[in-house]
Amino acid sequence: MTALWPPEYESLRPEARSVAAALGARVAAAPSASADPSERLAQRRAMVAAMERRSPAGEDVTVAGVPCRRFVPRRPSRGLYLHMHGGAMMLGSAVLNDEANALLSDRLGVEVVSVDYRLAPEHPHPAAVEDCRAVAAELLDRGHGPVVIGGESAGAYLAVMTLLGLRDERGSVGAIRAANLAYGPYDLSGTPSQRGAVPSAVASEPVEPPEVFRSAYLPGRSEGDLRSPEVSPLYADLHGMPPALFTVGTADRLLDDTLFMARRWEVYGTDAELAVYPDCGHSFNGLPMELARLANQRIDAFLDEAFDRL
Repeated sequence: MTALWPPEYESLRPEARSVAAALGARVAAAPSASADPSERLAQRRAMVAAMERRSPAGEDVTVAGVPCRRFVPRRPSRGLYLHMHGGAMMLGSAVLNDEANALLSDRLGVEVVSVDYRLAPEHPHPAAVEDCRAVAAELLDRGHGPVVIGGESAGAYLAVMTLLGLRDERGSVGAIRAANLAYGPYDLSGTPSQRGAVPSAVASEPVEPPEVFRSAYLPGRSEGDLRSPEVSPLYADLHGMPPALFTVGTADRLLDDTLFMARRWEVYGTDAELAVYPDCGHSFNGLPMELARLANQRIDAFLDEAFDRL
């Protein structure tokens, strides 16, 4: 059987479990969220907003009528990284990744544009997808050299949906060299791991449980509707996609989404790197542990190679 991670990761599993348990304890000790959906959403948004740190290196710009955050490296740019933030389509903003995007811009010498797409439930599907596709199309028309697209969680989903739209509307994904896709939801009808079948003693939820996310983003849809390629890219024709790096931890409720999508990406004839990290949960690469450092190192190497590819 092919191993999903290198043997040297085994010694790092206790640290990952310890970090996950400590995070779970903090969540359990936090005040209970309101049972009222609108109050609960306001609480969650306030919690995420408190985590945002606006970087002085970024600037507010508008692309195709959509607000974005832009970062320009201090050396000549090698290309453009188009980023979509996470937050279950309901939470956060482009500022959520300001510090990470500022560092990435300088570290790799690339321009970064992060899309501040419209959020559900005020703006259900397809609002966020339309915003991301519009920004991508305008940036490609402007010409920025090589382009790489990526995101985390809901941002990874939006990156894939953007690629599909660009391919179908423009005939190809054009100048987009690669896709960096971290722990995204690709089957909105619910994979086994979304439904709780996670092979870990300490499983972590995404920022909102999948059923909450679905009811806000896709209100009134049947389970059959949720399997439509228009909303669940796992069911889409994936020909013509760029090479991709798929990152996920085995303690993530979105584990299966990444496992399934990476394999389908390959059978449609495109390179897909699958990076699995044992006992790591949702958004694990933002936590202080060695497996997070290794995951981010691999992402950097993937992006670096994509911008150098002729």
